Amino acid sequence: MNRRDFLRLSAAAPMIARAAERRPNVVLILTDDQGYGDLGMHGNDKIRTPNMERIAREGVQFTQFHVCPVCSPTRSSLLTGRYNYRTGVVDTFLGRSMMYPDEITLAEILRDAGYRTGLFGKWHLGDNYPLRAIDQGFEEVVAIRGGGLGQPSDYPGSKGYFDPILMHNGQPKRYQGYCNDIYTQEALRFIEANRERPFFLYLPTNLPHAPLEVPDSYVEPYRKMGLEDRDARVYGMIANIDENIGRVLQKLDDLKLASHTIVIFMSDNGPQWRRYNAGMRGQKGTVYQGGIRVPFFLRWPGRVKPGTKVDRIAAHIDVLPTLVEACGAKLPRDRKIDGRSLMPLLSGARTPWPDRTLFFQWHRGDQPEEFRDCAARTQKWKLVNGKELYDLDNDPAEANDVSSAHPEIVARLRQEYQQWFRDVSSTRGYDPPRIQIGTKHENPVLLTRQDWRGPRAGWKADSLGFWQVQVSETGRYEVSAIFAPAAGDGEVRFRLNGAELRQKVQKGETQRRLGAVQIPAGPGTLEMEVQTGGQPVGVQYVEIKRL
Repeated sequence: MNRRDFLRLSAAAPMIARAAERRPNVVLILTDDQGYGDLGMHGNDKIRTPNMERIAREGVQFTQFHVCPVCSPTRSSLLTGRYNYRTGVVDTFLGRSMMYPDEITLAEILRDAGYRTGLFGKWHLGDNYPLRAIDQGFEEVVAIRGGGLGQPSDYPGSKGYFDPILMHNGQPKRYQGYCNDIYTQEALRFIEANRERPFFLYLPTNLPHAPLEVPDSYVEPYRKMGLEDRDARVYGMIANIDENIGRVLQKLDDLKLASHTIVIFMSDNGPQWRRYNAGMRGQKGTVYQGGIRVPFFLRWPGRVKPGTKVDRIAAHIDVLPTLVEACGAKLPRDRKIDGRSLMPLLSGARTPWPDRTLFFQWHRGDQPEEFRDCAARTQKWKLVNGKELYDLDNDPAEANDVSSAHPEIVARLRQEYQQWFRDVSSTRGYDPPRIQIGTKHENPVLLTRQDWRGPRAGWKADSLGFWQVQVSETGRYEVSAIFAPAAGDGEVRFRLNGAELRQKVQKGETQRRLGAVQIPAGPGTLEMEVQTGGQPVGVQYVEIKRL
């Protein structure tokens, strides 16, 4: 243990003792691509979600809760209390979903307040140092890489949702079983191990995100209802989530922790395609209600009256300030926190609550564009793309554009949006954080197509990109690559900070160790490609190890 950690833990020791007496535990459950309509209590007569609904029944439902249209932006706002554009996260892949390491997360705040912190499931804010969950305040982590199993970020040799290779505190480990069952089992161990002290458990599953891999026993009941296969699979995945939520709630009951544990259930965005969604317009990827309105339930026995409903607008940015206040911790003072603590609303009693405007935006690209795919939402009004105006009190389906009847509302919300856009864009700009190479914290470093950039960057076979990195120290580094079967004889090429390596490859070859090379310290662009005639194509993985 270094001196900094020793001093931090020594200072926290009295706080830990006090926390065990009065501070609530926190369990934050986040699902992936589960829409507002993917719960029985929201009018879906096909799906069964008893444990999710138990949290709502025994706690408070926020009926107008909002997130970003896609996952990484939601996750960064959830954990920082700040709009995602402040954090460097603008999208879900191609280097656009890496959160800057100087952002202060809920895990860091609660850890420093004496909580034990754990994450089991999907992080999706950076796979390499200093961007990983273990670098951002989580002390025990079992996580997937990137945005999902079966994607290019998956660890080499992983098998998707079954028997996956997951990252345990930064190291790859093969697990046996279904991914969501694994996350839950690790979460139960975490609860058991920390039963005598306050803990923050973040349980963000990658279900029901595609690919729709789930044990057939969960799918068959929905097939028998006549649902098409993909909907049956989604509902089967949600059934698995619900079952595992039941395991967590039972563990809290068994250990007599439920009475002083805050449990939150929510989703990260709307459904990934059109299916039942409570009559709302749009889906994942859109800023209409179907893409950004999600379930949000909070159970806190003794503090929240069961069955409470709150109709005030709220959002992902509110979770951090709410939990920080609930846990008796302190917000950082050196940055703007965009969210508002929801504590005054938890009782369900009438309380002064000034209206406000919430902002949402997402589209593909390295940086956002003003008025493109955006929304400004007050309690009553919603402005979409700077021109469509909806009265959500009277038109929750967003069927009637009333902009021509209320030009003054349009003008006001346009101005508020523009002020917000300038503000969040000026925080740090949109250049991505650099992945560190050659540090003691991660060696070797494995790079994937999740985080590369460039005009040809993508996930197709012929894609080609580069990685923006920081070489921590000048030294000798060994370089290896894994790639799709070479289309013919040729060579694989590596370049970084003036250092180069080349090795011949034969047709059908899929991996090559290029050897060692001296690489100067400093920022650089790491390029690696396979050339067999015609356009070069990118590799699937680069491993670079400081010797």
